[in-house]
Amino acid sequence: QLALVESGGGLVQPGGSLRLSCAASGFTFDYFAISWFRQSPVKEREGVASISKSGRETDYAGSVKGRFTISRDNAKNTVYLQMNNLKPEDTAVYYCAASKAPYSDYIPVLTEEYDYWGQGTQVTVSS
Repeated sequence: QLALVESGGGLVQPGGSLRLSCAASGFTFDYFAISWFRQSPVKEREGVASISKSGRETDYAGSVKGRFTISRDNAKNTVYLQMNNLKPEDTAVYYCAASKAPYSDYIPVLTEEYDYWGQGTQVTVSS
């Protein structure tokens, strides 16, 4: 059964860290670029970080650059998002999504390129 399952969310104080995981099953993970998105009640959905299927290329939103790191372990069919120095404005539901990539280092550009989405994990940054 095809699935993307996020985990690792929770409540953390400002300045704290969390590591999110996105576990894939039911499709050939190595063929797909993976991205993290987030959405909160006060903001539209935004792309946070992306990683190519090769793992060699990454891309980050300006608001998280230098604080978040995306990585992948193709042997485990899992992508990670390490989030450091968290801020209250990082509070959101975080989703991972998979896009079948035309070549190894491709980073998706459009939301419409994504084939599969997870159900999301809540991240709350609050004191």
